[in-house]
Amino acid sequence: MKNVICIEGVVGAGKTTLGELLAKELDIEFFQEPYIDNPFLDKFYSNKERYSLLSQMYFLNKRIDIIEEAATYDGCIMDRSIYGDFLFAKMHLKNGYMTEEEFSLYKSFWEKLISARKNPKLIIYLEINVDNAIKKIVERGRGFELGVERGYWNSLNEEYCDFFDNYTETVVLKINIDNMDIRDNPEDRKIFFDIVKSKLKELDL
Repeated sequence: MKNVICIEGVVGAGKTTLGELLAKELDIEFFQEPYIDNPFLDKFYSNKERYSLLSQMYFLNKRIDIIEEAATYDGCIMDRSIYGDFLFAKMHLKNGYMTEEEFSLYKSFWEKLISARKNPKLIIYLEINVDNAIKKIVERGRGFELGVERGYWNSLNEEYCDFFDNYTETVVLKINIDNMDIRDNPEDRKIFFDIVKSKLKELDL
């Protein structure tokens, strides 16, 4: 992978919106998470135990395609990293949505992909509290997300916090966006861009 930047954060953090804005600002390609095409995602939210593995394997397979295409660009931004994919699967195991056998199968494919790919140059982790994330989820109104219980989002947030507090394989830029409106407030957007550009300059990217 060349100069690949990943935007990370829980569902509702605003990864897609901020990734698109940042890609436009930096004049590089943006790869959106393929949630729209996942035929198992809406089914998962109504029957988690039945569709957890299928949904996560679909995302993992699509992630391979995105990573391969991203490698053809000198610079690009990806909506979620392969590490974020794993955090979902890990949380699903803990909550009983995946069996140990299903998680083991998923992990074996995930580890093969990790071993064959280089890490992104930078991960931008959007920190947001659960209440604000849920508010954004409600505002954007994706039907399959609206009925999800709060406990699911709490569990996901805990996985993300624990992981990025200890992850050292790639440079991680944490930006707390709880009090920022980057999409609609030009001043907040400039602050966000300046923080990212400063880190890119520091890394010589």
